[in-house]
Amino acid sequence: MSLLLTTSGTASAGGSSIMLIVWIVIIFAFMYFLMIRPQRKEEKKKQEMKDALAVGDTVLTTSGFYGTVIDIRKDQNTIIVEFGNNKNCRIPMQMDAIAASEKPGDAAKAAEEAKAAEAEAKKKQEEKEAKKAEKKAGKVKE
Repeated sequence: MSLLLTTSGTASAGGSSIMLIVWIVIIFAFMYFLMIRPQRKEEKKKQEMKDALAVGDTVLTTSGFYGTVIDIRKDQNTIIVEFGNNKNCRIPMQMDAIAASEKPGDAAKAAEEAKAAEAEAKKKQEEKEAKKAEKKAGKVKE
């Protein structure tokens, strides 16, 4: 009888170690999909933004300043950014200090799209109000 107990005890220990390995693999998979993969996507996106950076682009620095790129030195990984209307305020900085960039034409396109969306929303609102007025007019006549 003692032989049966020891045999069944080792079988259950072997099964629990397999379950432990399965749980560890599941935990690493969750860590990859929740932490590592999004971080790599963000790094790739930031690298594409840095590669597309050109003279004349408006940039937002990590410290919160908006400026215009006036020179790019890819060999030194630096750019020179001009801040404000004062043409004497030019600061060299690392490319890693750029948080976001915008092409000169993008601002105009965004403004046009916002204006078009606003006009569309206004038109829909007027249509709703016209339908409400028609319903009220129909109820009043009855």
